[in-house]
Amino acid sequence: MWQKLDRRRFLQWTAGTSVAACTAASTAQQASSVADRLRVGVMGVNGRGRALAQSFASRPGVEVAYLCDVDSRAIEATIAALKEVPDTGAREPQGVGDFRRVLDDPQVDALIIAAPNHWHAPATILACAAGKHVYVEKPCSHTAEEGELALAAARKHNRVVATGTQRRSYGVIVEGMNKLREGVIGEIRYARSWYRARRPGIGRGQVMDPPAWLDFDLWQGPAPRRPYKDNLVHYNWHWHWHWGNGELGNNGVHALDLVRWGMGVDFPTRVASSGGRYWHDDDQETPDTHVVTFEFGPRLATWEGLSCSPTEPGGTRAAIAAFHGDQGTLEVFDVGYRIYDLQHKLVADQSGPAGELDHIDSFLRCIREGGRPAADIEDGHRSALLCHLGNIAQRVGRALQIDPGTGHIRDDAEAAALWGREYAPGWRPEV
Repeated sequence: MWQKLDRRRFLQWTAGTSVAACTAASTAQQASSVADRLRVGVMGVNGRGRALAQSFASRPGVEVAYLCDVDSRAIEATIAALKEVPDTGAREPQGVGDFRRVLDDPQVDALIIAAPNHWHAPATILACAAGKHVYVEKPCSHTAEEGELALAAARKHNRVVATGTQRRSYGVIVEGMNKLREGVIGEIRYARSWYRARRPGIGRGQVMDPPAWLDFDLWQGPAPRRPYKDNLVHYNWHWHWHWGNGELGNNGVHALDLVRWGMGVDFPTRVASSGGRYWHDDDQETPDTHVVTFEFGPRLATWEGLSCSPTEPGGTRAAIAAFHGDQGTLEVFDVGYRIYDLQHKLVADQSGPAGELDHIDSFLRCIREGGRPAADIEDGHRSALLCHLGNIAQRVGRALQIDPGTGHIRDDAEAAALWGREYAPGWRPEV
């Protein structure tokens, strides 16, 4: 197990990898290209990462070379899961606790990041500096500042960085977005989006020693240290500002990515938020009921978070977003879209297969051939930024005025202080 880095060692390591490792990785990628094989490492394989490991292993010319997790049990379970993937013909991946061992291997082409949110951008930045391409789960950052740094790292090191907003690759949803651009519902005035679930409370956790199977120090990584509690790992960290981004960053980012895409907008001019904890008396800090409003000049968008409500706020068949224009409405559900005229008559109803593998293939194709993936880090950052701004507005309790050219907060020092975060010694990301 690697020791944590102090700041001096961290900077030495990143400086070295940005030159030596990048060169070595480029050489390795050329060799991989000749053999039409890409070698990847997967960071965080307890849940979503396990599914991603299986998906990448199923793609032609891809070898999952490393599985990385601070939970030793997760590595063993994922190795077993990969054996269920047919016809991979690959060697059993090496299991490691510290993802930096993956970055040190010049034969690795890409890092797949499915660790908790506070790891997404720091790991992306280090991977880019080490010459690796990156597929990072949503949201691509824990803070707005980290999103900017991750984008800068991708561009500085000329790496392909894709984000896990996979509906960008669902063929039928791409079709629906194109119809919006073609004016199928006229001028879009308003877009609304939502997420609903029936989440139970997380209770009151007890401070205790971490279990033997968990490297909790490395789990915290860039985050300033907090004591281990028995209701934190592996999912409930989402509901603590220190590591997560609430439901808005957890699932809202998918819907808001659709909103930005369909409306053709980037940064808002004003963001307001309301909501709170209404359902459970427990350790959760983030809202379980949340409404965020985004103004894009003359147009409006909203996101409604219903983490503890079982029914849809509108629409049917698991709709997640709706666009309202002066000639009709287009509603997006998980694997398709519906169009209604002004009399609410259904005029189109299209569905199709999910495009998760297509999303991965877009990433792999860009590594091999060049270009930007379907969900490039720039779009990933701008969609995640809406979530960060909504959470900041909620935490300070007032609307934010936003520079539409940069996405930065105007004239509010308290809110602007939440643009970034504090880091554990040696872990502040730098590009």
